[in-house]
Amino acid sequence: MMQGLKRALAGAAMGATVLAMTAGAALAQESTNRVATATDWSVFTEENPKECWGVSKPKETLNTRDGRPVSVRRGDILLFVTFRPGTGAAGEISFTGGYPFATGSTVDLKIGDDSFKLFVDGEWAWPQSRDDEARMLAAMKRGSSAVLTARSARGTQTQDTFSLLGFTAAMTEAENRCK
Repeated sequence: MMQGLKRALAGAAMGATVLAMTAGAALAQESTNRVATATDWSVFTEENPKECWGVSKPKETLNTRDGRPVSVRRGDILLFVTFRPGTGAAGEISFTGGYPFATGSTVDLKIGDDSFKLFVDGEWAWPQSRDDEARMLAAMKRGSSAVLTARSARGTQTQDTFSLLGFTAAMTEAENRCK
């Protein structure tokens, strides 16, 4: 449990840093930290402290309440994989759905036939363990899309579909830049 809390705090700090640095537009064309684009995934770096991450935004979103589509306002919806030399973060997955997740809920991640659960804290979600994370990364490298399903604190069900086109190349680039 303590390891999960530490990961959550570290991930939240990284996420806040990323969003602040990119002013809510992590995929903007003119970011000074953007070092590579691998189709649907982009790679960014930061030097102090050294961090490298791949990030993507969803290709499709579906928001429902009581089984019916609804229009909702959400912040940035982003899927990250982060590398931080010296901290043990070597492919740390995190997801922000652009809203506070329901307390005590989980985010379901489906990649092909593989299903995973991510724990939530505020607007962020992470894998339950490093083993789960390793299995997720392997599935992401094999897969064509990742579907994340979650529930907001207001009860809205969300489903975000991310393309995995270019994922492996982006992860190789991010990892190599953070060696």
